[in-house]
Amino acid sequence: MSVQRVMGTETEYAVSQAGTRHYQPVQLSFDVVAAATTEGNRHIRWDYRQEDPVNDARGTRLDRAAARPDMLTDSPQLNITNVIAPNGGRIYVDHAHPEYSAPETTDPFQAVTYDHAGDRLMLAAARQASHNTGHAIELHRNNVDGKGASWGTHENYMMQRAVPFDDVAGLMTAHFISRQIWAGSGRVGIGEHSEIAGYQLSQRADYIHAKIGLQTTFDRPIINTRDEPHATGAYRRLHVIVGDANRMDTPQVLKLGVTSMLLWTLEHADEAGYDMRGLIEGLRLADPVEAMHTVSHDLSLNAELALEYGGTITAWQMQVRLRGAVYAVAASVLGTDTKGEPAWEDRQTRNVMAMWGQALADTAAIRHASDDERLALHAEAGRVEWLLKWQLLEKMRRRLGGAEWNDPRLAAIDLSWAALDPARSIYAKVASHTERIVDDAQLDHAASNAPENTRAWLRAELVRRFPEQIVAASWSHITVRKADSLSHELDVTYGNASAAQSHGFRQEDLVSLDMSDPLAFGKAQAAAFVDDAVDAAQALGAIAGRS
Repeated sequence: MSVQRVMGTETEYAVSQAGTRHYQPVQLSFDVVAAATTEGNRHIRWDYRQEDPVNDARGTRLDRAAARPDMLTDSPQLNITNVIAPNGGRIYVDHAHPEYSAPETTDPFQAVTYDHAGDRLMLAAARQASHNTGHAIELHRNNVDGKGASWGTHENYMMQRAVPFDDVAGLMTAHFISRQIWAGSGRVGIGEHSEIAGYQLSQRADYIHAKIGLQTTFDRPIINTRDEPHATGAYRRLHVIVGDANRMDTPQVLKLGVTSMLLWTLEHADEAGYDMRGLIEGLRLADPVEAMHTVSHDLSLNAELALEYGGTITAWQMQVRLRGAVYAVAASVLGTDTKGEPAWEDRQTRNVMAMWGQALADTAAIRHASDDERLALHAEAGRVEWLLKWQLLEKMRRRLGGAEWNDPRLAAIDLSWAALDPARSIYAKVASHTERIVDDAQLDHAASNAPENTRAWLRAELVRRFPEQIVAASWSHITVRKADSLSHELDVTYGNASAAQSHGFRQEDLVSLDMSDPLAFGKAQAAAFVDDAVDAAQALGAIAGRS
């Protein structure tokens, strides 16, 4: 059992124009994405053919005629809305937000590096857009506007399709509800419209209204069932929409690492003879959606959640039981060392499991502390984001003579926490007091270089070396023009062969590569073919024809 698996993140950013209340967020989003392009890559289109937003993991398909338009993300737009980032990720416009999708990575530490490197790419794009347009464009890494709107910070995990989806949904429901105690980024305001004064653990929780579903922008579910693997048939992609846009490293690593470990537990439970159904039934809540809200609103971390089959449990106790399940399966499958610890397969897994234990110790300390004592929990606050933000806000409340939680000055601090521009960000001023897992040099490298162990490397390398030949790209495919056809005029809106032919371009002038295996096209597997090629088409042909 290992924490390592293909994973990645998607972050939508709040966009605004400084100095005015009247602006068009959609236009600002296009301005930011356009500013992320270069002369060499702005013609490259996103290939929507592999997207399948109406396929449901529960074994059904939603009729496209019955789907809301915002669900049909495979419908391309004519505007330039997509950019292949230098690190192999994607920058694009998603509804009224600029979004950065990190490239495919293979462990939570690498994933967080590329996730937070996206902040640097997006900040640079916003600054360039401000220069291009003549007005200051600001980006914030958060999930709410306090007035009813929410946008996403998504996680993606490749996992074995053989695991029954009912088991995935059952275990992940318990995890996503309970992990808020250490994963929340903190929010001023209770309710979608901040109609109740207060502070809560999570920014996203109040916007979750369903247990399970295919949708992501309305009646948002705890478990999203979109079945779009971007991989070979043996795997599915677990698409997670309930998480917060963390600024701190530790909760982000934990969010990705612990979820990955629980997926490994699902994949190995039968091998270990572990009663997974018994665990799931024992954690099944009477009302998961209500529990999602209750956990986020409960700063004591002691709220009793009603179980479906009687009794109650706290979020902290749920996390303890989940961690115990991982240990039980790992000890059976891997054996134990001289200290009785499972013989974890790699450093990343050992670190994540130790961090999870520390997170439970931190939240236990928070549970048993008064407000005055919590203000002195400096080490814990360096690892638990909602606590560090609460400490800043609570100190400000006291300096203001006991200001209510609906005081606009507190909301301003909450917003400033999320600002990407360090000059405007309160988080930037306290970041040195948090436990850094990724340093600035690593972030700089990740902003301009793709991970070398996934297909992101080949995607980025082809765009870097042969940008004029790249017609279209997606997570699992890339299409290029043959070098001798570059004199033809081509405007491939959808990045597919039929569109090319409609513009007088022959299908035989295009070469496509199927990269459905995300681990088969990294630097070790593909560099020699790219180095020996004189153009992109030759490189793809050589890679496709390798033995």
